[in-house]
Amino acid sequence: MKLRLSHVQIIVLGYLLIVLLGTLFLLLPFASADGERAPVLTAAFTAVSASCVTGLILRDTATGWSIFGQAVILLLIQVGGLGFMTVATFLYHLFNKQMGLRNREIMVESINTTQVGGIMRLARRIVLLTGIFEGTGALLLLVFFAPRLGFWKGLWYAVFHSISAFCNAGFDLLGIYEPCGSFTPFAGNALVNLTLMALIILGGLGFLVWDDLIRCRLHFRRYRLHTKLVLVTSGLLTFGGALLFLLLEWHYTGTDLGDWERVLTALFASVTARTAGFNTVNIPDMSGGSKLLTIMLMVVGGSPGSTAGGVKTTSLAVILLFSFASFRGREQPQVFGRSIREETFVKSCSILFFNVGIALTAALILCAFQPLDLVDAVFETVSAIGTVGMTAGITQSLCTFSACVVALLMFLGRVGSVSFAVALLERRADPAVSYPAEDITVG
Repeated sequence: MKLRLSHVQIIVLGYLLIVLLGTLFLLLPFASADGERAPVLTAAFTAVSASCVTGLILRDTATGWSIFGQAVILLLIQVGGLGFMTVATFLYHLFNKQMGLRNREIMVESINTTQVGGIMRLARRIVLLTGIFEGTGALLLLVFFAPRLGFWKGLWYAVFHSISAFCNAGFDLLGIYEPCGSFTPFAGNALVNLTLMALIILGGLGFLVWDDLIRCRLHFRRYRLHTKLVLVTSGLLTFGGALLFLLLEWHYTGTDLGDWERVLTALFASVTARTAGFNTVNIPDMSGGSKLLTIMLMVVGGSPGSTAGGVKTTSLAVILLFSFASFRGREQPQVFGRSIREETFVKSCSILFFNVGIALTAALILCAFQPLDLVDAVFETVSAIGTVGMTAGITQSLCTFSACVVALLMFLGRVGSVSFAVALLERRADPAVSYPAEDITVG
Protein backbone atom coordinates (compact mmCIF):
# COMPACT_ATOMS: atom_id res chain seq x y z
CA MET A 1 0.00 0.00 0.00
CA LYS A 2 1.37 3.36 -1.01
CA LEU A 3 1.95 5.69 1.93
CA ARG A 4 0.59 9.15 1.23
CA LEU A 5 1.87 11.83 3.56
CA SER A 6 0.22 15.16 4.15
CA HIS A 7 1.94 18.44 3.34
CA VAL A 8 2.71 19.13 7.00
CA GLN A 9 4.12 15.62 7.51
CA ILE A 10 6.42 16.05 4.50
CA ILE A 11 7.73 19.34 5.92
CA VAL A 12 8.38 17.73 9.31
CA LEU A 13 10.19 14.79 7.71
CA GLY A 14 12.18 17.19 5.53
CA TYR A 15 13.52 19.02 8.57
CA LEU A 16 14.27 15.70 10.28
CA LEU A 17 16.34 14.65 7.24
CA ILE A 18 18.26 17.94 7.33
CA VAL A 19 18.98 17.43 11.05
CA LEU A 20 20.15 13.86 10.44
CA LEU A 21 22.50 14.85 7.61
CA GLY A 22 23.87 17.75 9.65
CA THR A 23 24.51 15.46 12.60
CA LEU A 24 26.39 12.95 10.45
CA PHE A 25 28.63 15.67 8.99
CA LEU A 26 29.33 17.19 12.43
CA LEU A 27 30.30 13.74 13.74
CA LEU A 28 33.22 13.59 11.31
CA PRO A 29 36.52 13.99 13.22
CA PHE A 30 37.73 16.89 11.05
CA ALA A 31 34.53 18.83 11.84
CA SER A 32 35.85 19.39 15.37
CA ALA A 33 38.61 21.85 16.14
CA ASP A 34 40.61 19.24 18.06
CA GLY A 35 40.36 16.63 15.28
CA GLU A 36 38.42 14.19 17.45
CA ARG A 37 34.87 13.04 16.88
CA ALA A 38 32.32 15.16 18.70
CA PRO A 39 29.91 13.48 21.15
CA VAL A 40 26.69 12.40 19.42
CA LEU A 41 24.57 14.62 21.68
CA THR A 42 26.71 17.67 20.90
CA ALA A 43 26.58 17.07 17.14
CA ALA A 44 22.85 16.37 17.12
CA PHE A 45 22.03 19.34 19.37
CA THR A 46 24.11 21.67 17.17
CA ALA A 47 22.48 20.33 13.99
CA VAL A 48 19.00 20.89 15.42
CA SER A 49 19.91 24.36 16.65
CA ALA A 50 21.42 25.37 13.29
CA SER A 51 18.73 23.91 11.01
CA CYS A 52 16.03 25.37 13.26
CA VAL A 53 17.89 28.74 13.23
CA THR A 54 18.00 28.97 17.02
CA GLY A 55 21.57 29.44 18.25
CA LEU A 56 21.67 27.51 21.53
CA ILE A 57 24.95 25.58 21.72
CA LEU A 58 26.66 22.95 23.86
CA ARG A 59 30.14 23.93 22.62
CA ASP A 60 31.48 27.27 21.43
CA THR A 61 31.17 27.58 17.64
CA ALA A 62 34.47 29.41 17.12
CA THR A 63 36.73 27.30 19.33
CA GLY A 64 34.92 23.95 19.28
CA TRP A 65 34.42 23.44 15.52
CA SER A 66 36.86 23.55 12.60
CA ILE A 67 36.29 25.63 9.48
CA PHE A 68 34.58 22.59 7.95
CA GLY A 69 32.32 22.24 10.99
CA GLN A 70 31.50 25.94 10.91
CA ALA A 71 30.71 25.68 7.17
CA VAL A 72 28.30 22.79 7.86
CA ILE A 73 26.61 24.86 10.56
CA LEU A 74 26.35 27.83 8.20
CA LEU A 75 24.80 25.69 5.45
CA LEU A 76 22.25 24.30 7.93
CA ILE A 77 21.43 27.85 8.99
CA GLN A 78 20.89 28.98 5.40
CA VAL A 79 18.69 26.03 4.46
CA GLY A 80 16.80 26.23 7.73
CA GLY A 81 16.29 29.97 7.41
CA LEU A 82 14.97 29.91 3.87
CA GLY A 83 13.09 26.66 4.39
CA PHE A 84 14.10 23.51 2.55
CA MET A 85 11.11 23.77 0.20
CA THR A 86 12.21 27.25 -0.89
CA VAL A 87 15.67 25.90 -1.69
CA ALA A 88 14.17 22.91 -3.51
CA THR A 89 11.86 25.16 -5.53
CA PHE A 90 14.78 27.36 -6.56
CA LEU A 91 16.76 24.29 -7.65
CA TYR A 92 13.78 23.12 -9.72
CA HIS A 93 13.90 26.46 -11.53
CA LEU A 94 17.69 26.44 -11.82
CA PHE A 95 17.70 23.10 -13.63
CA ASN A 96 14.58 23.93 -15.68
CA LYS A 97 12.50 21.24 -14.00
CA GLN A 98 8.72 21.52 -13.76
CA MET A 99 7.27 21.51 -10.25
CA GLY A 100 4.05 19.56 -9.84
CA LEU A 101 0.93 20.87 -8.14
CA ARG A 102 1.53 18.80 -4.99
CA ASN A 103 5.04 20.21 -4.55
CA ARG A 104 3.69 23.72 -5.10
CA GLU A 105 1.13 23.12 -2.37
CA ILE A 106 3.87 21.94 0.00
CA MET A 107 5.82 25.11 -0.82
CA VAL A 108 2.72 27.18 -0.01
CA GLU A 109 2.41 25.41 3.35
CA SER A 110 6.11 25.84 4.18
CA ILE A 111 6.17 29.63 3.76
CA ASN A 112 2.70 30.29 5.20
CA THR A 113 1.10 31.77 2.13
CA THR A 114 -2.30 30.96 0.61
CA GLN A 115 -1.67 31.42 -3.12
CA VAL A 116 -0.39 28.56 -5.26
CA GLY A 117 -0.18 30.77 -8.33
CA GLY A 118 3.13 32.60 -8.72
CA ILE A 119 4.88 30.39 -6.16
CA MET A 120 7.90 29.84 -8.43
CA ARG A 121 8.26 33.58 -8.96
CA LEU A 122 8.04 34.12 -5.19
CA ALA A 123 10.71 31.47 -4.55
CA ARG A 124 13.07 33.11 -7.05
CA ARG A 125 12.47 36.49 -5.45
CA ILE A 126 13.10 35.08 -1.96
CA VAL A 127 16.46 33.61 -2.98
CA LEU A 128 17.49 36.74 -4.91
CA LEU A 129 16.63 39.18 -2.12
CA THR A 130 18.24 36.92 0.45
CA GLY A 131 21.47 37.02 -1.54
CA ILE A 132 21.29 40.82 -1.87
CA PHE A 133 20.61 41.41 1.83
CA GLU A 134 23.19 38.92 3.08
CA GLY A 135 25.79 40.13 0.58
CA THR A 136 25.32 43.77 1.56
CA GLY A 137 25.49 42.88 5.24
CA ALA A 138 28.68 40.89 4.68
CA LEU A 139 30.35 43.84 2.93
CA LEU A 140 29.49 46.18 5.80
CA LEU A 141 30.71 43.71 8.42
CA LEU A 142 33.89 43.14 6.38
CA VAL A 143 34.77 46.78 7.02
CA PHE A 144 34.72 45.95 10.73
CA PHE A 145 36.32 42.48 10.77
CA ALA A 146 39.05 42.82 8.10
CA PRO A 147 41.25 45.34 9.99
CA ARG A 148 41.06 43.17 13.12
CA LEU A 149 41.40 39.65 11.69
CA GLY A 150 42.94 40.09 8.26
CA PHE A 151 41.07 40.01 4.96
CA TRP A 152 40.32 36.31 4.47
CA LYS A 153 39.45 35.50 8.07
CA GLY A 154 37.56 38.79 8.28
CA LEU A 155 35.62 37.84 5.12
CA TRP A 156 34.63 34.48 6.64
CA TYR A 157 33.48 36.18 9.84
CA ALA A 158 31.54 38.79 7.87
CA VAL A 159 29.75 36.20 5.72
CA PHE A 160 29.02 33.92 8.68
CA HIS A 161 27.53 36.64 10.86
CA SER A 162 25.60 38.24 8.00
CA ILE A 163 23.86 34.93 7.17
CA SER A 164 23.35 34.12 10.84
CA ALA A 165 21.78 37.54 11.50
CA PHE A 166 19.53 37.53 8.44
CA CYS A 167 18.33 33.99 9.22
CA ASN A 168 17.77 35.04 12.86
CA ALA A 169 20.01 32.14 13.90
CA GLY A 170 22.14 33.61 16.70
CA PHE A 171 25.29 31.59 15.95
CA ASP A 172 28.51 33.59 16.23
CA LEU A 173 32.28 33.10 15.98
CA LEU A 174 33.21 35.60 18.66
CA GLY A 175 34.34 33.03 21.20
CA ILE A 176 37.87 34.07 20.24
CA TYR A 177 37.23 37.27 22.21
CA GLU A 178 35.01 35.95 25.00
CA PRO A 179 33.66 32.36 25.20
CA CYS A 180 29.90 32.40 24.50
CA GLY A 181 29.96 36.18 24.88
CA SER A 182 28.26 36.95 21.56
CA PHE A 183 28.67 40.64 20.63
CA THR A 184 29.21 41.95 24.17
CA PRO A 185 32.77 43.14 23.33
CA PHE A 186 31.28 45.44 20.66
CA ALA A 187 28.23 46.78 22.48
CA GLY A 188 28.98 50.38 21.54
CA ASN A 189 30.04 49.84 17.91
CA ALA A 190 27.45 51.53 15.69
CA LEU A 191 28.47 49.81 12.43
CA VAL A 192 28.16 46.30 13.87
CA ASN A 193 24.97 46.97 15.82
CA LEU A 194 23.08 48.79 13.06
CA THR A 195 24.10 46.28 10.38
CA LEU A 196 23.03 43.30 12.48
CA MET A 197 19.75 44.96 13.46
CA ALA A 198 18.93 45.74 9.84
CA LEU A 199 19.59 42.13 8.81
CA ILE A 200 17.56 40.74 11.72
CA ILE A 201 14.59 43.00 10.96
CA LEU A 202 14.67 42.23 7.22
CA GLY A 203 14.79 38.51 7.88
CA GLY A 204 12.04 38.72 10.50
CA LEU A 205 9.52 40.69 8.41
CA GLY A 206 8.73 37.73 6.18
CA PHE A 207 8.88 36.92 2.50
CA LEU A 208 5.24 37.90 1.91
CA VAL A 209 5.88 41.38 3.27
CA TRP A 210 8.88 41.80 0.93
CA ASP A 211 6.68 40.83 -1.99
CA ASP A 212 4.10 43.42 -0.99
CA LEU A 213 6.70 46.16 -0.46
CA ILE A 214 8.20 45.52 -3.90
CA ARG A 215 4.79 45.43 -5.56
CA CYS A 216 3.30 48.51 -3.88
CA ARG A 217 6.48 50.47 -3.05
CA LEU A 218 5.77 53.06 -0.32
CA HIS A 219 2.00 53.20 -0.87
CA PHE A 220 0.87 52.02 2.57
CA ARG A 221 -2.84 52.02 1.67
CA ARG A 222 -2.25 49.49 -1.10
CA TYR A 223 -0.56 46.97 1.15
CA ARG A 224 -2.37 43.78 2.15
CA LEU A 225 -3.80 43.75 5.67
CA HIS A 226 -1.15 41.17 6.59
CA THR A 227 1.65 43.57 5.64
CA LYS A 228 0.06 46.50 7.49
CA LEU A 229 -0.31 44.49 10.69
CA VAL A 230 3.25 43.15 10.45
CA LEU A 231 4.79 46.60 9.93
CA VAL A 232 2.77 48.34 12.66
CA THR A 233 3.15 45.54 15.22
CA SER A 234 6.87 45.11 14.52
CA GLY A 235 7.46 48.84 14.85
CA LEU A 236 5.59 49.07 18.16
CA LEU A 237 7.37 46.05 19.61
CA THR A 238 10.80 47.22 18.47
CA PHE A 239 10.67 50.81 19.70
CA GLY A 240 8.40 50.12 22.66
CA GLY A 241 10.67 47.30 23.76
CA ALA A 242 13.76 49.49 23.36
CA LEU A 243 12.24 52.20 25.57
CA LEU A 244 11.39 49.67 28.27
CA PHE A 245 14.85 48.10 28.10
CA LEU A 246 16.40 51.55 28.43
CA LEU A 247 14.36 52.28 31.57
CA LEU A 248 14.82 48.83 33.13
CA GLU A 249 18.58 48.62 32.51
CA TRP A 250 19.60 52.22 33.18
CA HIS A 251 21.03 51.36 36.59
CA TYR A 252 22.09 47.77 35.82
CA THR A 253 24.08 46.76 32.73
CA GLY A 254 26.02 49.20 30.61
CA THR A 255 26.54 51.80 33.34
CA ASP A 256 30.02 52.38 31.91
CA LEU A 257 28.55 53.26 28.48
CA GLY A 258 27.64 56.70 27.19
CA ASP A 259 24.03 57.77 26.68
CA TRP A 260 24.09 57.05 22.92
CA GLU A 261 25.63 53.62 23.52
CA ARG A 262 22.94 52.83 26.09
CA VAL A 263 20.25 53.70 23.56
CA LEU A 264 21.97 51.52 20.96
CA THR A 265 22.23 48.63 23.43
CA ALA A 266 18.54 48.92 24.38
CA LEU A 267 17.47 48.99 20.72
CA PHE A 268 19.65 45.97 19.93
CA ALA A 269 18.19 44.05 22.90
CA SER A 270 14.67 44.76 21.64
CA VAL A 271 15.45 43.67 18.08
CA THR A 272 17.49 40.56 18.87
CA ALA A 273 14.91 39.14 21.28
CA ARG A 274 12.62 38.58 18.23
CA THR A 275 14.25 36.08 17.43
CA ALA A 276 17.91 36.55 16.54
CA GLY A 277 19.71 35.32 19.65
CA PHE A 278 22.66 37.71 19.64
CA ASN A 279 23.29 39.87 22.69
CA THR A 280 25.46 42.88 23.50
CA VAL A 281 24.95 42.65 27.29
CA ASN A 282 25.49 39.67 29.58
CA ILE A 283 22.03 38.21 30.08
CA PRO A 284 22.70 36.83 33.61
CA ASP A 285 23.55 40.41 34.65
CA MET A 286 20.24 41.82 33.40
CA SER A 287 17.54 42.97 35.83
CA GLY A 288 14.56 40.73 36.53
CA GLY A 289 12.29 43.13 34.65
CA SER A 290 14.50 42.97 31.54
CA LYS A 291 14.54 39.18 31.64
CA LEU A 292 10.73 39.13 31.82
CA LEU A 293 10.49 41.61 28.93
CA THR A 294 12.92 39.48 26.90
CA ILE A 295 10.78 36.39 27.55
CA MET A 296 7.67 38.26 26.38
CA LEU A 297 9.37 39.41 23.19
CA MET A 298 10.74 35.90 22.57
CA VAL A 299 7.22 34.49 22.84
CA VAL A 300 6.00 36.89 20.12
CA GLY A 301 8.95 36.40 17.77
CA GLY A 302 8.94 37.54 14.14
CA SER A 303 6.36 37.44 11.37
CA PRO A 304 4.80 34.57 9.36
CA GLY A 305 6.78 33.28 6.40
CA SER A 306 10.03 34.72 7.75
CA THR A 307 13.29 33.31 9.08
CA ALA A 308 12.13 34.08 12.64
CA GLY A 309 10.17 31.93 15.09
CA GLY A 310 7.72 32.63 17.90
CA VAL A 311 3.93 32.83 17.82
CA LYS A 312 4.34 35.65 15.27
CA THR A 313 3.46 39.35 15.28
CA THR A 314 0.20 38.86 13.39
CA SER A 315 -1.04 36.38 16.02
CA LEU A 316 -0.43 38.96 18.75
CA ALA A 317 -2.14 41.68 16.70
CA VAL A 318 -5.21 39.51 16.03
CA ILE A 319 -5.57 38.53 19.71
CA LEU A 320 -5.29 42.15 20.84
CA LEU A 321 -7.72 43.40 18.18
CA PHE A 322 -10.34 40.79 19.10
CA SER A 323 -9.83 41.54 22.80
CA PHE A 324 -10.39 45.28 22.27
CA ALA A 325 -13.41 44.56 20.07
CA SER A 326 -14.85 42.34 22.80
CA PHE A 327 -14.40 45.08 25.39
CA ARG A 328 -16.34 47.42 23.10
CA GLY A 329 -19.13 44.91 22.54
CA ARG A 330 -18.26 44.07 18.93
CA GLU A 331 -18.19 40.57 17.46
CA GLN A 332 -15.47 41.31 14.88
CA PRO A 333 -12.67 43.87 14.97
CA GLN A 334 -12.22 46.36 12.16
CA VAL A 335 -8.75 47.62 11.28
CA PHE A 336 -7.53 49.51 8.21
CA GLY A 337 -10.99 49.22 6.67
CA ARG A 338 -11.05 45.43 6.94
CA SER A 339 -12.53 42.88 9.36
CA ILE A 340 -10.78 39.73 10.60
CA ARG A 341 -12.39 36.29 10.56
CA GLU A 342 -13.05 34.53 13.84
CA GLU A 343 -11.16 31.44 12.60
CA THR A 344 -7.98 33.54 12.50
CA PHE A 345 -8.52 34.53 16.13
CA VAL A 346 -9.06 30.89 17.18
CA LYS A 347 -5.88 29.80 15.36
CA SER A 348 -3.87 32.64 16.94
CA CYS A 349 -5.06 31.70 20.43
CA SER A 350 -4.25 28.03 19.78
CA ILE A 351 -0.70 28.86 18.69
CA LEU A 352 -0.13 31.09 21.73
CA PHE A 353 -1.59 28.50 24.11
CA PHE A 354 0.44 25.63 22.65
CA ASN A 355 3.75 27.53 22.64
CA VAL A 356 3.44 29.03 26.12
CA GLY A 357 2.01 25.81 27.58
CA ILE A 358 4.76 23.64 26.10
CA ALA A 359 7.50 26.08 27.18
CA LEU A 360 6.26 26.27 30.79
CA THR A 361 5.79 22.49 31.01
CA ALA A 362 9.30 21.94 29.64
CA ALA A 363 10.71 24.43 32.17
CA LEU A 364 9.15 22.43 35.02
CA ILE A 365 10.63 19.23 33.55
CA LEU A 366 14.09 20.83 33.43
CA CYS A 367 13.78 21.94 37.06
CA ALA A 368 12.67 18.43 38.05
CA PHE A 369 15.81 16.86 36.58
CA GLN A 370 18.32 19.58 37.53
CA PRO A 371 18.57 22.18 40.30
CA LEU A 372 17.90 25.15 37.99
CA ASP A 373 16.47 28.56 38.78
CA LEU A 374 12.89 28.62 37.46
CA VAL A 375 13.31 31.97 35.72
CA ASP A 376 16.45 30.72 33.94
CA ALA A 377 14.64 27.50 32.96
CA VAL A 378 11.67 29.42 31.55
CA PHE A 379 14.06 31.75 29.74
CA GLU A 380 15.79 28.71 28.18
CA THR A 381 12.62 26.90 27.10
CA VAL A 382 10.93 30.01 25.69
CA SER A 383 14.14 30.80 23.82
CA ALA A 384 14.20 27.27 22.41
CA ILE A 385 10.59 27.03 21.25
CA GLY A 386 10.77 30.60 19.92
CA THR A 387 13.98 29.63 18.02
CA VAL A 388 15.68 32.65 19.59
CA GLY A 389 18.94 31.25 20.94
CA MET A 390 19.41 33.57 23.90
CA THR A 391 20.34 31.89 27.17
CA ALA A 392 20.66 32.86 30.80
CA GLY A 393 23.84 30.79 30.88
CA ILE A 394 22.52 27.29 31.57
CA THR A 395 22.67 25.62 28.12
CA GLN A 396 26.12 24.09 28.50
CA SER A 397 25.29 22.79 32.00
CA LEU A 398 22.21 20.85 30.85
CA CYS A 399 22.18 17.11 31.48
CA THR A 400 21.58 14.72 28.58
CA PHE A 401 17.82 14.48 29.16
CA SER A 402 17.40 18.25 29.55
CA ALA A 403 19.44 18.86 26.39
CA CYS A 404 17.15 16.48 24.49
CA VAL A 405 14.09 18.35 25.80
CA VAL A 406 15.53 21.67 24.64
CA ALA A 407 16.43 20.17 21.24
CA LEU A 408 12.85 18.94 20.82
CA LEU A 409 11.57 22.43 21.69
CA MET A 410 13.78 23.96 19.01
CA PHE A 411 12.43 21.52 16.44
CA LEU A 412 8.85 22.19 17.52
CA GLY A 413 9.46 25.91 17.30
CA ARG A 414 10.74 25.70 13.72
CA VAL A 415 8.10 23.44 12.21
CA GLY A 416 5.40 24.92 14.44
CA SER A 417 4.07 23.22 17.56
CA VAL A 418 0.54 23.08 16.17
CA SER A 419 1.77 21.83 12.78
CA PHE A 420 3.85 19.15 14.52
CA ALA A 421 0.82 17.96 16.47
CA VAL A 422 -1.20 17.88 13.25
CA ALA A 423 1.58 15.91 11.52
CA LEU A 424 1.48 13.25 14.24
CA LEU A 425 -2.27 13.03 14.57
CA GLU A 426 -3.46 13.89 11.08
CA ARG A 427 -5.98 11.51 9.56
CA ARG A 428 -9.02 11.72 7.36
CA ALA A 429 -11.72 13.95 8.76
CA ASP A 430 -14.66 12.26 10.43
CA PRO A 431 -18.16 13.01 9.14
CA ALA A 432 -19.30 16.38 10.44
CA VAL A 433 -21.53 16.12 13.50
CA SER A 434 -23.17 19.19 14.99
CA TYR A 435 -24.01 19.07 18.70
CA PRO A 436 -26.39 21.42 20.51
CA ALA A 437 -24.67 24.57 21.80
CA GLU A 438 -24.83 25.58 25.42
CA ASP A 439 -23.63 28.77 27.09
CA ILE A 440 -20.99 28.68 29.84
CA THR A 441 -19.75 31.44 32.12
CA VAL A 442 -16.22 32.75 31.54
CA GLY A 443 -14.20 35.65 32.92
